[in-house]
Amino acid sequence: MKGKGAYMSQTNELSKQQKKSKETKERIFQAAKRILQRDGYEQLSIKNICDEAGVSNGSFYHHFKTKDDLLSYYIEDQPSIDPSHLDLPKNAEDAKRAIVYVYLNYVKYCRELGVEFLAGYYTPKNQALNPVSRTERPYPILTVQSYLERAVDAGVITLTHSLEEITTDIRMIVIGNVFEWSMRDGKVDFEGNMSRSLSIYLDGIIK
Repeated sequence: MKGKGAYMSQTNELSKQQKKSKETKERIFQAAKRILQRDGYEQLSIKNICDEAGVSNGSFYHHFKTKDDLLSYYIEDQPSIDPSHLDLPKNAEDAKRAIVYVYLNYVKYCRELGVEFLAGYYTPKNQALNPVSRTERPYPILTVQSYLERAVDAGVITLTHSLEEITTDIRMIVIGNVFEWSMRDGKVDFEGNMSRSLSIYLDGIIK
């Protein structure tokens, strides 16, 4: 019984540490979000983030590699996707609907982050936007790429262009829609524009 009690104590202590770590991580992000909204990307230094969050540099680097890693983690940590929407499609129309669904899900998260955050995030200086660095997390475009690969391999669909070309095109369409929404202070049909532009493109490349 003593051994079991010690195990339970260690488990509870670990849970407390995990909770504290999660809270610190969230505090760092909220600090970065405030700076980005209030002062812009130019003022988003690690020192300013740590000062705003009330944490040490060591605490920051425990959770994130760089400030862009911090932004990348949250901007792409979209709400969970219902796995049934990404089952192997029956035909090309199913595949198109699934891809649009992935990005409407992303639109929902962009709204949660807010116009000010996205306007500050989408800057050429933000290396989190560099597709070359997007390898460690389940970004929407990687979800779509994997989905298309499975559908092509199963012989359900054919593509008129290479996967690399298609994912590049989709990424540019999505960035364009987010940028338009941000620059117009949210006063556009974000969901409608995203759905329409993606659907028109996908109609031409998925057969």
